[in-house]
Amino acid sequence: MLSKFDVLRTIHDTGAVLIIRLDSADEALHVARAAIAGGFRALEITLSVPDALGVIRTLSTEYADQGVAIGAGTVLDAEAAFACVQAGARILVSPNLDPGMIRTAARYQAVSISGAFTPTEIVDTLSAGADIVKLFPTEIVGPEYLKTVRAPLAQAPILPAGGATPENVGAWFAAGAVAVGVGSAVTKAARPDGDYSKVTRAAEAFLAAIAAARA
Repeated sequence: MLSKFDVLRTIHDTGAVLIIRLDSADEALHVARAAIAGGFRALEITLSVPDALGVIRTLSTEYADQGVAIGAGTVLDAEAAFACVQAGARILVSPNLDPGMIRTAARYQAVSISGAFTPTEIVDTLSAGADIVKLFPTEIVGPEYLKTVRAPLAQAPILPAGGATPENVGAWFAAGAVAVGVGSAVTKAARPDGDYSKVTRAAEAFLAAIAAARA
């Protein structure tokens, strides 16, 4: 099992967490495997996916010795957090601040990525002990908002989640993102024909864009 430090290093080194929010467990598994083949090493299976815990358990088992961190998203409270940890999740992600979720993550040494939007929420999230602050929602703001927020809060490790593409990811890193959360730009690349090799290629392109931005 990956240690908490290993998971944090994985997120930092790849610069991305893949957010899998799809309509079936089967599609989520296919997409996850294809994205891992494309280089992703940190994945978030949202609890809105049917049988999300089963998906987490399957992937955690399959990739246990391959340096891949499987996480859970939309984890709203301590009870859900514990169930996700029991299923094998090494990352717990929420759209909101729930101290119980963060405490549970800390107790079992999973990485917590807790949602916030305003400066007050970001500080409260850090004070509650979150490892990374998830900037959410991001579709209504852009990298300039992150840059502005980080001016007085430069210590905050912030991961903007949603709306990231190979074309704009450079601007997010230039604004100070520690990593980004990416969803449909990769996860829905196989639609409508079900060719999951397209997910692998989209994953490779996205991670290449991050590497170029950091260089």
